[in-house]
Amino acid sequence: MTDHFDVIEQALARLHAGDPVAAAALLQDGIRRFPNEPDLPLNLSLARRMMRDLPGALEALDAALAIDPYFFMALLSKGVIVEQLGDQRQAARLYANAVKIAPNPDSLPLPARQALERAKQVVAANNAALLVHLQNAGAAVKARFPDADFERMDECAAILAGVAKPYVQEALFMTVPRLPAIPFYSREYFPWFATLEASAAIIRDEALTALEQAFGRFDAYIQRNKGDPLNQWAELNGNKAWSTLHLWRDGHRDDSACALLPQTAALLDTLPLARQAGFGPTAMVSVLQPRTRIPAHTGSSNARLICHLPLSIPPHCGFRVGNVTREWRPGEAFVFDDTIEHEAWNESDAVRTVLIFDVWNPLLSDAEREMTTVLANAARAYSQGG
Repeated sequence: MTDHFDVIEQALARLHAGDPVAAAALLQDGIRRFPNEPDLPLNLSLARRMMRDLPGALEALDAALAIDPYFFMALLSKGVIVEQLGDQRQAARLYANAVKIAPNPDSLPLPARQALERAKQVVAANNAALLVHLQNAGAAVKARFPDADFERMDECAAILAGVAKPYVQEALFMTVPRLPAIPFYSREYFPWFATLEASAAIIRDEALTALEQAFGRFDAYIQRNKGDPLNQWAELNGNKAWSTLHLWRDGHRDDSACALLPQTAALLDTLPLARQAGFGPTAMVSVLQPRTRIPAHTGSSNARLICHLPLSIPPHCGFRVGNVTREWRPGEAFVFDDTIEHEAWNESDAVRTVLIFDVWNPLLSDAEREMTTVLANAARAYSQGG
């Protein structure tokens, strides 16, 4: 025998012949000769399982993991044995680590694929049970503070349990540090909501009229250049299933578009939009056709936030930012941080229409707002050779 593969091949032949004792002896000898090869103790664990020696099988797997702590098959196999021994929580922890480093399931043999699928089920069930445990533990605190807002701590519990994941800001262009990752900002920051919402019916009627009479002016929102990576946008690229009519785009006012919605344009002129030379404001009517989903994505900068004023909202429409999912309510505005992963959907048989525009992040000072504009334009000029 020239190498450890020969040992494994002969041991597997003994296993297939129904002689795990002989296979174990071969593998133990191989481990003495090749102490740094984790495949040998992995196969020894299989032989010991066939001998109904589960503690011995665990010992062999621990030896394999001592050589390579990221040995997927050893982690997965250890989870299987610990589950068989009845320790569901420890098995779930082992399975969770195996799932994190799992290769593409298509590259695995059928038994390993089945074990991986079982691992995912055990992890999900354990996470759900932990969430219930945490919720029960926190019930007394909620009872003592009946008027407190625990939305953030409920999300904390879900993340701690592994049911949800933490979302952070992932700006595509500019990240202003030390701004909190808040999915939906409190209405208290935007006292002008009252003025906006009082005009919701007028804005809706103008938008629907423009949609009916001038749909040709609406553009597909996603328009990638030839050769650009499409990623999640392949289905929507050049597709007016998600279309927009821009009143403002990157700081430039479209007078002809504004003429289609004159009262809306006049109102926008009175609002504190994120006026940032060369970059903002952007304001548009956004139309999502029936049975259309906008995939998860992030925006360009947390220096500005995005305001939605829902106009025409059929049932079965929704919107998610991070771990928070909300329905649009006609005439009820909200502001969110689009550098946190978000997605939208219209699962109805009717069109969904929303007015969208950007506003400054209220946590920035006037000086910081001016500086973001200077930095953004300087970065653009540099990249263009200016």
